[in-house]
This record gives sequence, structure tokens and C-alpha cells, in this order.
Amino acid sequence: MKIHEYQAKAILAQYKVPVPRGQVAFTVEEAEAAAKSLGGSVVVKAQIHAGGRGKGGGVKVAKDAAEAVVLAGKILGMTLVTHQTGPEGRLVQRLLIEETLPIERELYLGIVLDRVQGKPVFMASAAGGMDIEDVAAKTPELILKETLEFPGLSPYQARKLAFGIGIPAASISGAVAAMTALSRAYFATDATIAEINPFILTADGRSVALDCKMTFDDNALFRHKDLAELRDLNEEDPLEVEASKYGLNYIKLDGTVGCMVNGAGLAMATMDIIKYAGGSPANFLDVGGGANAEQVKNAFRILLSDHSVSAVLINIFGGILRCDTLATGVVAAARDLNIQVPIVVRMEGTNVELGRQILLDSGLNFTVGADMLDAAQKVVKLAAH
Repeated sequence: MKIHEYQAKAILAQYKVPVPRGQVAFTVEEAEAAAKSLGGSVVVKAQIHAGGRGKGGGVKVAKDAAEAVVLAGKILGMTLVTHQTGPEGRLVQRLLIEETLPIERELYLGIVLDRVQGKPVFMASAAGGMDIEDVAAKTPELILKETLEFPGLSPYQARKLAFGIGIPAASISGAVAAMTALSRAYFATDATIAEINPFILTADGRSVALDCKMTFDDNALFRHKDLAELRDLNEEDPLEVEASKYGLNYIKLDGTVGCMVNGAGLAMATMDIIKYAGGSPANFLDVGGGANAEQVKNAFRILLSDHSVSAVLINIFGGILRCDTLATGVVAAARDLNIQVPIVVRMEGTNVELGRQILLDSGLNFTVGADMLDAAQKVVKLAAH
């Protein structure tokens, strides 16, 4: 689950990470009131779930409250396009009005899960304010790393990183405190990403999180009811929101071949083989191993709500989800939803013969693939008509 910058800063502040003074605004009037209460120069920042907001025109500095009102009026309600939103962009529905600070240096701090080690890794770099992906690709030596153990970053690790990215001795204690606080927040909230970019040193030697991003493990939200309430459904694809209600893993893509698969690995292999066959997947949809006929029906309904889908490939390896259960759900969905697009089915595993018989006896027009490649070639051909 993603949250907005102002929400992430509120969480970090609870764990004693220094953040600028700021207020969220949903209207121009609220933006004006926030700018007046902060006094002096302020930053008007669009709040969407994407990076690159400054390059897209969503972050502007105002010298006073009057200019902040003008900028808020321009940014609020705009469709902000960045390298992370895609060409369709995101509608800006809230702003963060924040004090400006005298920036001396811009640095980078971040915590992510290293899946090779199976542990979180704390990263620090002197190349703050830049896309960390570009730094990692072009100058990886500029990123220093420390592997974390619960309950978080040790002071000696923080000092090693702080000196390594060139923080002066007079500012080390403040930086170390901010780094260890960031790691405490990461573990305490079951975060998957906690990133401060840039992490700044001010002219008077303070360490401050000028911008930050946090995402959380969906599977741990039952332990964090307060965090679950921060979810902004306006920032998510409506079909993905709908899928989450039924425990389905769905991600909308821009192709024409709808995919329904059980298991994330098989789903990724299915998308690959569709591309190999010359088509383009319209979605990632993993119904999971424990799906029942009702979930399969809901999965079908969500998948077909995407009007770009012109053919569907069902690729099931029957294990916990038996082939006959899947076939029953597919037939029920096809009848109830009056499905008009062609459907190609490839099944293997538990009760596969029974599953195929259910499809044949349905009287509906299903195409059966002999194997994954055959099924992919057939669905791509059908999608092209």
C-alpha cells in the first residue's frame, strides 16, 4: 500500500525523524491558510502516488502566501504527468504546503528489502535529489549499504554511512539520529520501502527529510488499522481496487489479451509467452491457489471490465485449485456475464479431464490449448480478429 508524502512525513515525525513544518490542503482556501500560518516563503507540492513531481510542474516555490494561492490554483486539479504516472497522468486532488529551508547539501537515504539476503538494506548516497535508479545504474559506487537486523540500524552502522557520504563531523550526531529513527519507523510499520530523497543538511547544520516515500506490506495491515485508513483509493486503478475486495491479485496493463492464471510465477510466464507469440497481455491476474467458483466469476467480471480485452487466456495448473473447480467457475461466469470475447483454456493437473469435460458439456465456445505455447498462439490470433 502506498501513501502520500505528507502522510509519510507525519509517520516519520512520530519516530523523531526531522521533517519540515507543513500542512495538507484540499482547496485553494486551505492552501492560503496554510501558507499564512507558516509565514514567509513556502513550497507548494502536488500530492500523488508518483515520483518526478517537480519535473512535471507539480512542485513550486512561492515567495509569500499571495503567490502560494496562485500556484495552488494552477496545481490543484491539474493532470500531472511524470515518468512514473505514464502518459495518462494523475489528477492532483491535494497539496502539501511546506516551509522552505536553507539547503546546504542534498543526500539520499533509503531502506528496501534485499530479496537475495532476505533482509532489509539501508542505503545512503551523497547523490541526493537524483533518481536513485540512475545513480545505481551509472555510478553504483556512490551508494553505500548496510544490512539491517531487527530492531534496526545500529548507531555504529549509521556513523559509518554518515561519514561515508561526507557528512561533516559537526552534523554527524543529528544525521545518525535521523538514520536510526528512519530504520525504527521502517520496522515498526511493516514498511517495504522507506525513502528520503533528498535528505538535506541545512546551512545551520540540521538534518531534515525534505521529501520522503513509504509503502507498506498489504499482508501486515491487519496489525496497523491506522495505516490502512491512509489508503487513497483515488490514486489506484478502479479495477485493482475492486480485485482487492475479493483477494485477487490484479494489475492492469495496456495489451489486448486478458489473462487468468493461478500462481504469480505462472502468471508472469503466461505474460511472457503471450509476448513471445506476438501478442500483448492486458493484465496480470493471479486468482491464487485457494480460489473458489465465486472468486473465479468475480475475476472474470473484473478482467472483462477492461474494454481493451479482445480475447482471454485461462492458464491453470491444477493443484490446490482443482481444474474442475476452475471450469465450473468459468462456465458460470460465461453464462452470467454474457461473455462475447473468445476464450482459450489451457489446463493441467488435478482433475484436468473432469475440468475439460465441464467445458465441453457447457455448450459454450471455448478453445482448448494443447500446451502453453499452443494456447498463447491461439489467443493472440483470436485477439487480432
